[in-house]
Amino acid sequence: MSTTVRDLRKWKSEGTRFTMLTAYDYTTARWLERAAIPVLLVGDSLGGTMLGYPDTLSVTMDDMIRHASAVVRGAPGALVVGDMPFMSYHAGAEDAIRNAGRFLQEARVQAVKMEGGGRVIDYTGRLTAMGIPVMGHLGLTPTFVNQLGGFRVQGRSDEGAEQILADARALQDAGAFAVVLEGVPSALGKRVTEALNIPTIGIGAGPDCDGQVLVIQDLLGLNPDHVAKFVRQYAQLGEEIAAAARRFSDDVRSGAFPSPEHEYASR
Repeated sequence: MSTTVRDLRKWKSEGTRFTMLTAYDYTTARWLERAAIPVLLVGDSLGGTMLGYPDTLSVTMDDMIRHASAVVRGAPGALVVGDMPFMSYHAGAEDAIRNAGRFLQEARVQAVKMEGGGRVIDYTGRLTAMGIPVMGHLGLTPTFVNQLGGFRVQGRSDEGAEQILADARALQDAGAFAVVLEGVPSALGKRVTEALNIPTIGIGAGPDCDGQVLVIQDLLGLNPDHVAKFVRQYAQLGEEIAAAARRFSDDVRSGAFPSPEHEYASR
């Protein structure tokens, strides 16, 4: 049976913590399905992890649809959430409705995620009224990186904390089924979690959120660049990949591969 938005609300009421991981391709989604990860986010972080962009701003809806479709095919039991990329909802509610609809109709995801408060709260109400589940995202919001002045922890001031709390409550009232809290002080993560009836999913927001999310490349040790403070690497697959590739190259040069067990006989 597939995970649904109702399951997340149920887990919140029961005090059951849950996990969300990013996924961008069919093969990874298949393995995460085997690991019973209940929620998969096809994040616009694919700009950096899969496409080599310096940030998320160059990611298009067509990029997101292609990758989200692959994840849905690979993990039919997960709740797959499509991340609305930069400029997919910034021009107005009509764009938000059209692009969110594309996610559900073309990629077959079960929900979408939008960053920020303000007009996003109104869009959330519009989308949920039309049957499109919405996950909110507050705190450090990567599509607003230029406005924030870089990737900086948010909500450290009293005013900033109160705004995040107010936006979280407003998103809940607008019908959001969950809210991602990214890059905020742990005390604020706990405060928002306790104030809401819908689950919070933390990434750099402390241990008291109802769920936790990481980028899969960070979790697996596949990111060769800077690793954020909130990341725990549960494997070092990058080093394993490089070592395996070197062994293959050495065997080809020495003639050790292919060996007889890898050959086909004439009869």
